Amino acid sequence: MNPLVKVNQAHQKGIIPDKEYSLIKERFPITVAGINRIEKASGINFPIAYVEPSIIFSSHEIPSYQYGILFARTIPLIFDDKLQIVIQITAPLVAYGLKGTIHAILAHEFLHYLELIRKFSKMEILSDEITGNLFESVYADKTRLFEPRAVFKDKTLLLHITKKFPAGFRDYKLEDKVIKNWIEKDLPKSNIALDANIVKLSVESLSKIKLGTKLLRYIEKIEEKSKKIKKKKLY
Repeated sequence: MNPLVKVNQAHQKGIIPDKEYSLIKERFPITVAGINRIEKASGINFPIAYVEPSIIFSSHEIPSYQYGILFARTIPLIFDDKLQIVIQITAPLVAYGLKGTIHAILAHEFLHYLELIRKFSKMEILSDEITGNLFESVYADKTRLFEPRAVFKDKTLLLHITKKFPAGFRDYKLEDKVIKNWIEKDLPKSNIALDANIVKLSVESLSKIKLGTKLLRYIEKIEEKSKKIKKKKLY
């Protein structure tokens, strides 16, 4: 799959102007370098990823003023009893994000990917709670994910993750750029509910999902390592 296929289609239809399209294409190698870096630092292949030709807002119906910009998402899909987890990277992140920011976000989504694999393997996905607001989502995100040091061997990458995700991702300079160069120009936008990524499946459906043995062994290994690191933090 060409990661830029949807961006190419949006440009052909006149949805994304030439200037923004050229910028996305020009800066896309930074994203590719980030994926290669994560694979090298973790020893595991990055899941399928593609660039979404829009910016994504996450909001909750009550209260309506709560919203946030999502620069990437980890989306679980199931086809023919096979689990396929896809990383959705937004075009504005590719176009306007600094190298360290892009790599940190990709690494963070990779942690989501690993956590989803763990949940599916242990059939925990059924009990995944729906969080009510952005603060709760940030808190749940932080407590659920694997400890980055248990996954990545790249010290600079770890530093990027620590700086960008101390308590939920915020990059005000990036957000300002996206608002000025994308949102105010009325370029493509998508709005999703906070619980849009919650996956609910029957026990029967979960039991049919096939997962790779090598990946499961890796998950078990980093889960133990992550527990030890978190335990040291408590004491």
